[in-house]
Amino acid sequence: MSRHWCELAWLGGDGVEAGVLLDVEAGRIATVERDVPEAPPDAETLEGVTIPGLANVHSHAFQRALRGRAQSGEGSFWTWREQMYAAAATLDPDAYHALARATFGEMALAGITLVGEFHYLHHGPGGAPYEDPNAMGRAVLAAAADVGIRITLLDACYLHGGIGVAPGEVQRRFSDGSGDAWAARVSALAGGPDARIGAAVHSVRAVDPAAAAVVAAWAAEHDAPLHAHVSEQPAENEACIAAYGCTPTALLDQAGALSARFTAIHVTHPADGDPGLLGRAGAGCCLCPTTERDLADGIGPARALADAGVALALGTDSNAVIDLFEEARAVELDERLATRRRGSHGAAALLRAATETGHERLGWPGGGRIAPGAPADLVTVSLDGVRLAGTEPDHAVEALVFAATAGDVRHVMVGGRPVVRYGAHVALDVAAELRDALREGAG
Repeated sequence: MSRHWCELAWLGGDGVEAGVLLDVEAGRIATVERDVPEAPPDAETLEGVTIPGLANVHSHAFQRALRGRAQSGEGSFWTWREQMYAAAATLDPDAYHALARATFGEMALAGITLVGEFHYLHHGPGGAPYEDPNAMGRAVLAAAADVGIRITLLDACYLHGGIGVAPGEVQRRFSDGSGDAWAARVSALAGGPDARIGAAVHSVRAVDPAAAAVVAAWAAEHDAPLHAHVSEQPAENEACIAAYGCTPTALLDQAGALSARFTAIHVTHPADGDPGLLGRAGAGCCLCPTTERDLADGIGPARALADAGVALALGTDSNAVIDLFEEARAVELDERLATRRRGSHGAAALLRAATETGHERLGWPGGGRIAPGAPADLVTVSLDGVRLAGTEPDHAVEALVFAATAGDVRHVMVGGRPVVRYGAHVALDVAAELRDALREGAG
């Protein structure tokens, strides 16, 4: 057992509490004691604000290779996509492991203790399977284990280059050929104490309705999370309506995908009835504002989705920026730009989106909380830096959400194990690994 005395801790309410003593046993929080004025001699002191581990619900780790190389110049999502395909074409399992490990290391430094990796880079050049058809997925799982964070590998079905279009050269690396072949391959993957296997429909552009139904049935049979890119671009909606006579959300509903296990990614351009469909199903939505801005996707109607009963979570998507504090405040600040109104999303609600709700969307119910029985995944944010200096406890949650950055994270533990201490990973030189991975495998 270990003990940790938190100078300040966020226990899920609107504010923080001072002097919180945590007992950790077998990787879980055993007790939470409030109003402890000073640290007992046998307790570690955590100075600053301690919060539950952050959950990054939507990541494409290999796209970290595009940072600084795909942000400038004219174009759109569709021109950026060609740059993304070029990066994907360079990777084999060893290079992918190195890049994912370095990227997950950056996430750990940012306070992310759980990542949802939306994985569709499955096969070798030309689509030829590796000797182990899951070599790429296992490389990603191993990368998270090396870093010491939890992962839900959302293995994505990706069959077509567009509705009714055969996959292109690089896209053949993504395709299993059919929904049934996808299900057979992903069924050979197994999770573990810190890893779970989920499913994904890449999009209605890349997966036909019959195959989407196969993926949805697999997720239901395995009680696994199911995610899909939904209405990221107006052109996606237009193509879906032209081909099937309904929106992507409605098409996924018809395929049996919508349920409490389902998370729609982006939903930047929903039709009027789409939020209601998602809300009635108990589904969630993962917003990725920094990527949505970077790709000129637009500003999603986060308040309308929440009002329809859709649980909001957050992701870093293309990993152009890895900072869930930035993602959290961007939900509110971007909506202010769209509506010219402040206060659509409170600080505590945004922090819950980054913690508890994110864990739920990735199949880790009970995580993302500081409470007895919850995993001892904790992040301590320093109040000593220039961004948070002078923060009063009464305003700590608001300051975290609207001013903190990943650089303010001081300590991170996962399952009671230290992963980051004093701003550095306990085992990895993350910056060096990023330089090496980008130079050797993904440049």
